[in-house]
Amino acid sequence: MPQWTAMIVITLSSGPVRFGDIRSSVEGISGKVLSSTLRDLERDGIVSRTAYDEMPPRVEYELPPLGQTLHDPLRALGAWAEDHIEQVMQARDNFDEVAERRL
Repeated sequence: MPQWTAMIVITLSSGPVRFGDIRSSVEGISGKVLSSTLRDLERDGIVSRTAYDEMPPRVEYELPPLGQTLHDPLRALGAWAEDHIEQVMQARDNFDEVAERRL
């Protein structure tokens, strides 16, 4: 799963969202990367894109049924991260300490 996929899916889990709103919600993603990632997710059937014939043009992205199946696994992953953050941070500190001694 590419780096930004989980954050995009989480952003879309509450319903249709416009491109600019996704970009605002997914901190650090560039417009080019967001556009490319959305296109890949659409190709995979995880995201659907709806273009409205209006002036000004409006496009919304949302999770079709296949994309909605990612919600529970991502929620579980988030819960795991919250439950284990202290252990992960300790492991990082230990790793960094060993790496510094090797220099």
